[in-house]
Amino acid sequence: MKAEQLKQEIIAYSKEIDIDKIGFASADVFEGLKERLKRQQELGYQSGFEKGSIEERTEPDRLLPEAQSIISIALAYPSRIKDGPKSTKEERRGVFCRASWGVDYHDVLREKLSKLSAFIRERAPEASTKEMVDTGELSDRAVAERAGIGFSGKNTAMITPEFGSYVYLGEMITNLPFIPDTPLEDGCGSCTKCLDACPTGALVQGGQLNAQRCLAFLTQTKDFMPDEFRSKIGNFIYGFDTCQVVCPYNKKIDFHNHPEFEPEPDVAKPKLKPLLKVSNREFRNTFGHIAGSWRGKKPLQRNALIALGHYKDKTAVEDIIDVMNHDPRPVIRGTAAWSLGKISSPEAFSAIETAMGKESDEQVLAEMEKGLAFKSEVSGT
Repeated sequence: MKAEQLKQEIIAYSKEIDIDKIGFASADVFEGLKERLKRQQELGYQSGFEKGSIEERTEPDRLLPEAQSIISIALAYPSRIKDGPKSTKEERRGVFCRASWGVDYHDVLREKLSKLSAFIRERAPEASTKEMVDTGELSDRAVAERAGIGFSGKNTAMITPEFGSYVYLGEMITNLPFIPDTPLEDGCGSCTKCLDACPTGALVQGGQLNAQRCLAFLTQTKDFMPDEFRSKIGNFIYGFDTCQVVCPYNKKIDFHNHPEFEPEPDVAKPKLKPLLKVSNREFRNTFGHIAGSWRGKKPLQRNALIALGHYKDKTAVEDIIDVMNHDPRPVIRGTAAWSLGKISSPEAFSAIETAMGKESDEQVLAEMEKGLAFKSEVSGT
């Protein structure tokens, strides 16, 4: 079968299986990306979550030796929760970023790519394919940009004309020689809304991200969150959305094309106090199907403690004291102490002072000192 005829059949089939956008790119080396990645590495801007070497991330034929083309797909996801629960003084809630609403997108996109691969192999038995979603070596964004799915925004997101940046991306390397689609022109122009809104300066310049300062990354780490970022995450317990929310291309964008991505209100915006003591089984049952669960419950509980401190939630003091006194994990005990100090009630300060006499971990003791330091702010001395 001729490549162009097969390409059109693939496009038609992609619509049948509810792929919102599809594009075709060459499997040439991503030379520009390679230089940017080297620079990121030199500057220490990488997150550490990246898979593979720079060569594997920019040379498709290292992943599929006979690579000739890459097929990129995009699925739109919602930006609003219908009838979302409200946070109250008695029951404060956290929030997962929009990319973690609904069923884990990795699973959904892999299924779409698997169907697409089977379709291609039926029509071209000689076809070889390698599919990946987010956690693969290739940059989803670089592939999508080359395939004409959208353009790479200053907020480092892939911005599509139809769905804004609220899209999940995946790709398939193949040995079939498809005619590449035309990349889109950059659409950011002189706009700097995302750079101006980034609360930590993680967007160093348009299109360059220092992941070590990105709140979306920091919410996923498992150690103590650095002091300077604690006041900035608000009630986010996983991910961060501000650089997308302020983007003009996302104004009034809210697509509900896929039932799998529909947010479960109490999962997307969970109550914070119950999250502090959730068991492993309860965590898996409640959150195991969403993308935001991949790092386990520890980062989410740490972030929940920070959020309760941010809210100055006095109704949570008893629960947080219990965590500080009994949780076996130093990061959680220490963050609980900091949170109590931030809440700044007499009961909270007294509990920290009592706990210090029994605590032996140096890092936890340092966090207790930080918690007690809020006393001077309260007293004005």
